[in-house]
Amino acid sequence: MPNIRSAEKQLRASRRKAERNKAAISRIKTETKKFLMYLNAKDVNSAKTQISLVSSLLDKAAKKNIIHSNTASRKKSRLMKKLSLVESQSSATQA
Repeated sequence: MPNIRSAEKQLRASRRKAERNKAAISRIKTETKKFLMYLNAKDVNSAKTQISLVSSLLDKAAKKNIIHSNTASRKKSRLMKKLSLVESQSSATQA
């Protein structure tokens, strides 16, 4: 427990920020799991709409320094790669 008033204030601020960051990261993880679920079900249209949401959430988190911008870019890149792979497989089966 902090002994100095400014340290107490800093602790409160730190806890608020940690809670806010945790909520944002949790939302990103939830929406990413939904996206992966759509991919596993081969539902390309839903996956495309979901990837735009996930991409937006990652960009916003990077902008607010919740996650590093390179981390956001890497995650978006990997998700887009998975989407394009499923798209190419589904188009190959339809052709």
